[in-house]
Amino acid sequence: MKVYFDNAATTQLDPEVFETMRPLMLDMYGNPSSTHSHGREARSKVEYARRTVAQLLNTTPSEIFFTSGGTEGDNTAIRCSVEAYDLKHIITTKIEHKAVGQTADKLAAEGKVKVSYLELDSEGHINHDHLIELLKNNPRSMVSAMHANNEIGTLQDIDRIGEICNEYDAVFHSDTVQTMGHFRHDLEKLQCHFLVGSAHKLHGPKGIGFLRVCKSKKIGRLIDGGGQERNHRGGTENVHGIIGMAKALEIAYRDMDAHQKHIQSLKTRMIERLRETVPGVSFNGDIREGHSLYTVLNVSFPPNEDNDMLLFNLDINGISASGGSACNSGANTGSHVLTGIKADPNRQGIRFSFGKYNTMDEVDYVIEKLAEIVEPAVV
Repeated sequence: MKVYFDNAATTQLDPEVFETMRPLMLDMYGNPSSTHSHGREARSKVEYARRTVAQLLNTTPSEIFFTSGGTEGDNTAIRCSVEAYDLKHIITTKIEHKAVGQTADKLAAEGKVKVSYLELDSEGHINHDHLIELLKNNPRSMVSAMHANNEIGTLQDIDRIGEICNEYDAVFHSDTVQTMGHFRHDLEKLQCHFLVGSAHKLHGPKGIGFLRVCKSKKIGRLIDGGGQERNHRGGTENVHGIIGMAKALEIAYRDMDAHQKHIQSLKTRMIERLRETVPGVSFNGDIREGHSLYTVLNVSFPPNEDNDMLLFNLDINGISASGGSACNSGANTGSHVLTGIKADPNRQGIRFSFGKYNTMDEVDYVIEKLAEIVEPAVV
């Protein structure tokens, strides 16, 4: 059996999405910046997709800008805000995606900002009191906090974070790549200035995403070279990708309740079977339903000299997953997320991430193979 449990990395393209994209690759091939009929046809499709994304997120089309994915969206929001508003301080966490962490670090190295890191508990939850303290003492700040962590699945209360940022007049950016299409976002209610999504995390195509820029914020552009995206991003639009992303998000919202129920049942079964089968197993992050991504489960395996071979052995058995351990005194780079929550560096962490195409039989197969692979803990 072949099992794909790495949906947090990327997802299988939905056939319905592919069929929507096909005409844009074969027939409607005009450049949307061209004024002739072929170009106008492509432009109309791009704008229809923009309206679709905006409608699903309860915002206006003028706030949606298409990008190459979450990484570009994060970079644009952070770098362009620092420049546009002369921000001097970025407040973030040590468990953000590297698109945020490395961008903040580079801006700090360039002398443009100071970076402060929020206190986290052992499951990766932000200390809101610490956020308030930092904002009280640091005007002209940006707060960047992801909605759900891509490695451990812990959800942040971005509604509360948005309220705090609004109270202290801070710019708020959230990487919502892992939750987009898996949770509903109401941007009329959420007090978040910049929010990003990426199609390949929700059964859409790779290489396409979007950045939501709240109408109250005006920023420049990260990529020069043309007046596309209302002068916010240079470069010819990825037309078939844009249409595919809008369709994928539409399907995700249409089927969200059923998919959430199905995927949560896979995760719950995985937790139960692991506890029954693997002595000493534990979990990284908050695994409580409603407090965690239902698509992600980060499993912490007991210390063993063969732990480094776990992913390899799973792969040999046809199981695709991802993982790592916390950094151990600089001996390896490890997972910055597991290090950020002070996970035991001697325990191997494996991320199993589920999608709508996965089955209970696949969960049982993975448990069966883990029972064969994992040795008792070293004493």
